[in-house]
Formats: sequence, structure tokens, C-alpha cells
Amino acid sequence: MLDCIRVQADSGYQGISAFHKNSETLRKKPRGGELTEDEKRENRRISQERILIENINAKIKVFKIMKYPYRNHRKRHFLRLNLICGIINFESRN
Repeated sequence: MLDCIRVQADSGYQGISAFHKNSETLRKKPRGGELTEDEKRENRRISQERILIENINAKIKVFKIMKYPYRNHRKRHFLRLNLICGIINFESRN
């Protein structure tokens, strides 16, 4: 991977920093402990930046074809994804 690309992931990707140095994940609360104020602030910042992408992912998953595993021709998957994203972009502008 390129080191100039910044990756933000949720807490399900805790080990990604071993593969990609320029990555940010949310901090989990240690067992029997608490997060420091700095860690909470950092989690809040990452969450605020990621919420835009998560909302777009939710809009894409409204379309049933994107919600479930794709079982049609692989060549057409990218075309259908582009069409769905075009519809979402069109609706968001109006």
C-alpha cells in the first residue's frame, strides 16, 4: 500500500496498523479500565470524519442489489455500482 494514503477504520480493524502505518482506528476501552480524555477526544474526531462515509454507505445499501452478495456477471457489477452512486449524487443535489 502507499504510505501517503490515510486509512480510517472502525474498531473492527484494530490490526491494520501492522500492515499500513498511516492508519487510524478507534481506541477500545481496556478491560477493567477507562479511556483517557485525549483518547476519547481522538475517537470523537475520527468518528466525526467517518460519519459522512458511513451515511453514504447506508444510502447505497438501500438498493437491494448492493445489500446482499452480488451473484451476477462480475463485469457488470462496477457499472451497476456507478449507476447507483449516480442516482444518490443526483438526489443529494436536489
